[in-house]
Amino acid sequence: MNVPVQPGQQDRYTVLDTAPRRLRDFLLSWDVILVILFVLTIVVNSLVSPYFLDVYNLADATSNFSEKAIIALGMALLILVRDIDLSVAAIVALASMGIGYAAEAGWSPTMLFAVGLGIGLLCGVFNGALVTRFRLPSIVVTIGTMSLFRGLTQVILGDQALRSYPQGFLDLGQSYFIPMTETGIPWLFIPPVPLSFLVFLVLALIFGIVLHRTAVGRQLFAIGSNPVAARFSGVPVNRLRFLLFGLSGMLSGLAGALLTARLGSMRSNIAVGWELDIVTMVILGGVSIAGGVGSILGVFLAVLVLGLVTFGMALNNIPGQVISVYIGALLIAVISIPRIFERLRAWRAGR
Repeated sequence: MNVPVQPGQQDRYTVLDTAPRRLRDFLLSWDVILVILFVLTIVVNSLVSPYFLDVYNLADATSNFSEKAIIALGMALLILVRDIDLSVAAIVALASMGIGYAAEAGWSPTMLFAVGLGIGLLCGVFNGALVTRFRLPSIVVTIGTMSLFRGLTQVILGDQALRSYPQGFLDLGQSYFIPMTETGIPWLFIPPVPLSFLVFLVLALIFGIVLHRTAVGRQLFAIGSNPVAARFSGVPVNRLRFLLFGLSGMLSGLAGALLTARLGSMRSNIAVGWELDIVTMVILGGVSIAGGVGSILGVFLAVLVLGLVTFGMALNNIPGQVISVYIGALLIAVISIPRIFERLRAWRAGR
């Protein structure tokens, strides 16, 4: 017996049918998985080490990954549009060297940060020009400039270290920008916040708004999904790609300034190997290496997960070489596992 469906009743049935599917898709979304990993990271580390949840230990932990996290925000946008910048760590070294020589010349802390940003911007513009003007693959260009920028630092600096910085500059990196503040209410306080982590939080908020709430963000997703179609739709593809490389360079210069202020010295091997950590943060955050898919929230959560995992391993005296093996294995797993599941689904559908 066929029961006639009243107008609007079919829409209600459709909503009811798709509700469990939407709930399942939400629970299986990568951001939710990262939140679960974040909670598990805190629980496991707090059980393994009684010092993990110490407020000052956690504040120091954020200092150890905040500079990388700042660069990861720019890297996320580049990978989103099918590009990559492997010269970021070398730009950090070059900017840090420039800051060191400017400090020896007596420049103010504000000018030292301006030097870092300026050097980073010039390096990013150089990368962007080679990629967009000469249509060269970004991975090849930035591998070359990685050697170029790092080589310049090594040739100019040699084996010496730069250590003469004004105290005001060092205070920005070695003191808590927001000090520990008690409120008089048990378990309610303002934790100490380093400047680098505060900068990362502000930039993550700005990047999230731009990428997910503006026309520019939609254009970046369009470029990553199909650059040819985006170009025919009137999107200034090469201009945006060029700007992203400049932005990546500026963020690397900023990270170089914050890192130099925190360490109080620099050598030519500063930030060696950061490329792997930064790319791992971005890919773990759900940004597809094929472009067109990703979110700033995912990158933010991945930064916290990876940063706290490595901090917990270091707190338990696990050697740095083991941590490097973990990061490399994690990067391979994050890239390969989604592809394996896609092929399994395709194989099952073809049976």
